[in-house]
Amino acid sequence: MPTTYTVKFDIATEPVEVPGGTLITDAAQKAGIEIGQPCGGQGRCGQCAVQVTSGKVRRRSTMRLAAEDVEQGYALACQTVIEGDLTVVIPLQDQIQERLTTGQSASEVAIPDGYDCCEAQYIQRIPLTLSPPNMEDQTSDWARLKTALLKATDLADAQISLPLLLNLPTILRGSEWEITTFINRENSAEGLAQVIDIQKGRISKDKPLWGAAVDIGTTTVKVVLVNLLTGEVKGQAAEYNQQIARGEDVISRIIFASKEDGDEKLRELVVGTINDLITKACRRARTKPSQVYKTTISGNSTMMHLLLKIPASSIRLAPFITVVNHLPILNAAELGLNIHPQGVVDCLPGVASYVGADITAGVLSSGMDDTEKLTLFLDVGTNGEMVLGNRDWLVTCACSAGPAFEGAGVLHGMRATTGAIDEVWINEDTLDITWRVIGDEKPKGLCGSALISLLAEMLMTGIVNKGGNICHSLDTPRTRKGSHGGEYVIAWADETQIGEDIIITDVDVDNLLRTKAAIFAGFTVLADSVGIPLEMVEQVLIGGGFGKFINVEKAIQIGLLPDMPWERFQFLGNTSLKGAYLALLNYHDRNRIAGIADKMTYIELSADNRFFDAFTSAMFLPHTNMALFPTVEEALKSKE
Repeated sequence: MPTTYTVKFDIATEPVEVPGGTLITDAAQKAGIEIGQPCGGQGRCGQCAVQVTSGKVRRRSTMRLAAEDVEQGYALACQTVIEGDLTVVIPLQDQIQERLTTGQSASEVAIPDGYDCCEAQYIQRIPLTLSPPNMEDQTSDWARLKTALLKATDLADAQISLPLLLNLPTILRGSEWEITTFINRENSAEGLAQVIDIQKGRISKDKPLWGAAVDIGTTTVKVVLVNLLTGEVKGQAAEYNQQIARGEDVISRIIFASKEDGDEKLRELVVGTINDLITKACRRARTKPSQVYKTTISGNSTMMHLLLKIPASSIRLAPFITVVNHLPILNAAELGLNIHPQGVVDCLPGVASYVGADITAGVLSSGMDDTEKLTLFLDVGTNGEMVLGNRDWLVTCACSAGPAFEGAGVLHGMRATTGAIDEVWINEDTLDITWRVIGDEKPKGLCGSALISLLAEMLMTGIVNKGGNICHSLDTPRTRKGSHGGEYVIAWADETQIGEDIIITDVDVDNLLRTKAAIFAGFTVLADSVGIPLEMVEQVLIGGGFGKFINVEKAIQIGLLPDMPWERFQFLGNTSLKGAYLALLNYHDRNRIAGIADKMTYIELSADNRFFDAFTSAMFLPHTNMALFPTVEEALKSKE
């Protein structure tokens, strides 16, 4: 028997017993504590550092820890094994419970014009009155029900699951042969329907028939609860994807999934997130999850693989191939989803490893596949996905933009929650700064929209040069030289919640440049691949939760977006969720998404030398080729 040790965490109510050799992160989970592992437990990010105040441990790695940190007992929880009884202090900033429970709101969706559930909806509710059996009529219960169902509809045949068949005699006799059946007509082209539920009595035709649309984002999961009869959204909820605890980006999560039971842990985390949100949405609509009969799910390819525990390792390794892009229709019991056990679960189709259902759903909801205008569709996030084309053709690619605009990789970066600075203005004469904070309180850091504005303001006021270096010799106390090179002070320590100066450094600027350069290079190569100059693009549609907060002027000034008239840009919010909502309501739109996925031509940028060249050229503010940014060049010259 292995030796067991007692581990006491400062924020846990009770100590835990674990075998020797257990990682501190695993012991923390046993104690009910989640320690953030943004890199997926690879020991690269340093964000899981804890302090061992007593006891013996073995550190596999001390990356990101200084010698004095180790002397004080600090250790990377994901790389440190337990070799004795321990007392562990978890620094406040490394606890992620707050990040996983911060309330969010899902995006608004609009009922399609002329929505008719009878014409568009596969899920239907059919009231039936059956004649009871007698000595002269020896028809079986299922045959009796099926005969009545086929007579009441235009169906040729129907099927029933074993779990429902087991309850059939009790339901029929307990209802005195008056029932309401719920059917899925997905295969109605073949004249076949699946009976997914049977309830006692005749349900009022005005009672809602529930469905849910789900968007699994790498960062956030969103759910809208919909009355399928009317198309109305009656409840919604959103929350951080609990998989964040095992990695901030898709690559980190794929690596974590390859560990022992890692894939099952990630599946449990995302299914748990979805179930919590469905429960919240149902509570707001005054219904129960068991009354939800259909769910459509959108998300990138990695999120879909991890949801279903499909091996995802091939996504991150050349030649970057998914296991599947078009997933089969499932039922809720197979997935562990907290809706009716026989409820339909429809995972929308993707295109490739880094262009998933979130993009095909986004193209649908944006209307890009139904317009003659030459359109560029962007989804700006940790991965930058983009689509170019119109109703006749679509070409797509994706680039690893990195999480800088989501707050990671920036010293004082954070997500757009209470306490985050979300907009800044710099006085070009004094170089002093004014900022706006979410929640109207003292700041804790900067979110993505503030980072874009800050970088643009610093460029236009001369605080940072075109190469991204902060000029720390300017006549202002806000610019200085620090341990990370040049620094600019956004807020002094006595103005903040964190008790220290909020700054941006040369390293931060470099990370931001890499992110914006990857996105700009992506759609530059995309346009070049089909021989179309960017200036020919008639509209730029920007999706994603972050996209709607982008200041167009500032994004152009730093070279994130192409320099074109502002009226060509449209911000659409969460297009992935909107696409899932449309597919939930209308099987014609669901078929359109499948058609979009089949029509897209995918370009793998890692195999295209033009991307590296374009990326290198874009690693300046706004670009090495100023002819691409005439309005920015003119504005900079006017300040000389």
